[in-house]
Amino acid sequence: MPDQLRFCETLEDMPTSEPRPPMSKAEYVYSVLLEEIRSTRIPGGTALRAGEVAKRLGVSVTPVREALRRLEKDRLISYEAHHGATVVDLGDEALAEYYGLRSVVEGLGARLAADRITAADLVWLRELHASMREDAEQGRHELLGEQSMRFHLRIVDIGGPAFLGEHARSVRNSLPVPAAASLWLDDTQAKAQLAAHEGILAALEAGDGDAAERIMIDHVRRAGDYRKEQ
Repeated sequence: MPDQLRFCETLEDMPTSEPRPPMSKAEYVYSVLLEEIRSTRIPGGTALRAGEVAKRLGVSVTPVREALRRLEKDRLISYEAHHGATVVDLGDEALAEYYGLRSVVEGLGARLAADRITAADLVWLRELHASMREDAEQGRHELLGEQSMRFHLRIVDIGGPAFLGEHARSVRNSLPVPAAASLWLDDTQAKAQLAAHEGILAALEAGDGDAAERIMIDHVRRAGDYRKEQ
């Protein structure tokens, strides 16, 4: 399977001859900080100084401030008097809400995708699933979390291209997930989650929206239960 599949979130993301607009400095800063916060490399409670971030990323303060405003809109940082921007430190209630909302959005996406999925979509998803199985068998568990996200978001994009795809991404970006907390690092959990993916694929192929939604909801909730125990 082509290596570029690992880096493509959807079919539309695969390499094409179409020119792409360059990333702005503000977009670059936002993407870096978003990933650092999502992965908890910048943990909750950390103060973000615009000048320090600008120096570290080699840009001026202006794009950093723009990126911080976007992160505040995402509710990943907050501003306090005399303290500036601080990464939000979310607790157990937010964790429960996060996985509950994900289960609803991604479950609906799977239900709708059962009626809209094409043969090409199924081929892409099955190739990604095969890649994940191979990585799991070879002990490359650190690759599975990112691939799983692509798997889920592709299904939501198929089911709800107008609204759900963007909403699913917004939800996923709203809560930091430490790399060490990923259930995909646990071999037993990885096997169970891959089995769930197989069940979702079978339901989508059969056009069974009820089953696709039910399996997806249970799949996401199990991930939440695992996270709560960490």
